[in-house]
Amino acid sequence: MTGKPVLWLPRHLSAATLERARRDYDVILNDTDTAGTPEQIVEMSGKVDAILPCHSERFDADTVARLDPRLKIVANHSVGTDHCDLEAFAKKGIVVTNTPDVLSDATAEIAMLLMLGAARRAVEADRIVRSGQWDFWSPAFMVGKQVSGARIGIVGMGRVGRAFARMCRGFDMDIHYYNRSRLTPEQEVGATYHETLDSLLPVADFLALHCPATPETKGMINTETLGKLPKGAILVNTARGALVDEDALVAALDSGHVAAAGLDCFVTEPGGNPAFARFDNVFMAPHMGSATRETRDAMGFRALDNLDAFFRGERPRDALT
Repeated sequence: MTGKPVLWLPRHLSAATLERARRDYDVILNDTDTAGTPEQIVEMSGKVDAILPCHSERFDADTVARLDPRLKIVANHSVGTDHCDLEAFAKKGIVVTNTPDVLSDATAEIAMLLMLGAARRAVEADRIVRSGQWDFWSPAFMVGKQVSGARIGIVGMGRVGRAFARMCRGFDMDIHYYNRSRLTPEQEVGATYHETLDSLLPVADFLALHCPATPETKGMINTETLGKLPKGAILVNTARGALVDEDALVAALDSGHVAAAGLDCFVTEPGGNPAFARFDNVFMAPHMGSATRETRDAMGFRALDNLDAFFRGERPRDALT
């Protein structure tokens, strides 16, 4: 290859990331900052050597099959790769990378925010004060669910799950978790391991999702599993919207079996689910778990590190195919 590799950025990344990318690559930036469609992705694959996409770009098997041979690497600006058909990429001979490690704390912070906001009625409280309707007080006014000392069930004890557990210890929470495999004692730090989700659910006053979306986990939070939670439990999801059957969650909120929810991700993104808007006890955010300046710089740089290694002829640190 002569000259700089050509790199397509479908989305606007941090200023520091863009500056570095333009220094080392011939960058084509999507000025509209909208998600690349399959047709755009296929078209651009014939013009570039690399793509640095976000989770908003979908690479299903059909799209990957139509990619131009010129494209050699897709360096994701995300940890999750449920938007990529990795098997199809492997068959095509295209390297795919992600950005682990660097966003765990920021995402765990949002999970803590959502848990506290859902438990302590933050949506309703803000609305009452902001609208000028706060004209009453009594010991029975705006009573919520206490987080400190409560039992927290964590589904998925990867990097983000462990970061969240570390924060929960600051609230003296009793930590229980379900994971594909048990952590080492050093990683558990006293947390209680459950071999099955069914074992975890009945003890979870709060349930926090930190696992990837896979065919096995899609819809794992449904009518049956929600029914196994203690009455009055609170659900927190900062992982992927596909983990939750949203109709089942609406029904559980209506019945009162689930007391509240904190949601940063939804089945439909962007946009979310308008069915949740009528609930004051659902605290929502627009998939902003990693949205700090420090983390977005770190994610962009990690993706560029992977690209740099590839074009030096090395296997990228975070290669998945």
